[in-house]
Amino acid sequence: MANDSFYSLGGPLDSMPVEGQMRSANLSGFPYLVNNCGGDSRAILERFSIDPWLARDPDHYIECKSLVDMLEYCSQLFNDPFFGARLAKLQEPDVYGCVTALCRAAPNVEEALNSFINYMPVVHSPNFEMQLVVGAEETELRWYVPDTLGDNYQANYQAVVINLKLLRQIGGPAFRPLRTRLRTHLPDRDLPELEKHLGCPAVKTQDENAIVFATEVLKQPVPSANRLLYKLLGGYLEKVRAAARKSTVERVEDYVRGSLASRNCSIERCAEKLGMSVRTLQAHLSDAGRKFSDILEAHRAELACTYLKQSQLSLDDVAANLGYSEQSSFGRAFKRWTGQTPKQYRRHVTESNGTMTH
Repeated sequence: MANDSFYSLGGPLDSMPVEGQMRSANLSGFPYLVNNCGGDSRAILERFSIDPWLARDPDHYIECKSLVDMLEYCSQLFNDPFFGARLAKLQEPDVYGCVTALCRAAPNVEEALNSFINYMPVVHSPNFEMQLVVGAEETELRWYVPDTLGDNYQANYQAVVINLKLLRQIGGPAFRPLRTRLRTHLPDRDLPELEKHLGCPAVKTQDENAIVFATEVLKQPVPSANRLLYKLLGGYLEKVRAAARKSTVERVEDYVRGSLASRNCSIERCAEKLGMSVRTLQAHLSDAGRKFSDILEAHRAELACTYLKQSQLSLDDVAANLGYSEQSSFGRAFKRWTGQTPKQYRRHVTESNGTMTH
């Protein structure tokens, strides 16, 4: 049973962002905000080469530069110097994916923030370097944005508001930031308005961004701490980190494994997830002597046998989990793979188990 992929985590549930990408969860609330400003969110997304339909999937990946440029554009279009902060107010720290759940399950604030720093590049985006600088009295959560992204003031405002929300969740009701340090082009007269969005003092800086708080906060227990969940999620994210160094074939296999049940498992979407064109992906697979269709079929066949061993899953459930819209299509494919119908295979497994039991 220990080796059964139905119960064990053979690999990440989905692919991870590559250099220059981030989770499209950063766009949650964007259509609502833009439409309320009198704009056309779909037209704006398309202007910056972001597919409006795929942007609805929080686990899809978009180009960091597209998001950064789009937020700056919206700030100018709607004459709103705090557009990024307003967007963040519509969002929760869960835009960072499962790393947020890991932070909320951590035993104390220091371990939560170390987990945040370690796994943000793996889960959310590898483009943003983070650091925890601990002093005798004050501690800073710092983050750096690459110069290649150009003006990113609105993205900074979005990030600081979301990061403050996360700190307030893991720090509990008593958490109070001392101040923030932000790269901003705002004139000094506009800083009080920014501070209203942040709920704390803001200081202009020319280098890194930071949230400053009392060092004693680090040892405070996280209100939602959960030892088992922390261990399970930490183990999963270590697997994801290891997978970041895998070959293209292995990353495609991870994508297929995580996407089969979505009924949207395709080489086009896989290429987008891996940050390359379909032609480039096909070339990488060809160099390894593989095809996407063969990988897809192999995983469907493997998982089909695993699922059919689970009596609680109906044949419709099994077909759906493998991305088939109809049980009949699954049945024909399974017979091609094994020479048996799904019912025959399940009956054979049940009889074999009964024999072993006796």
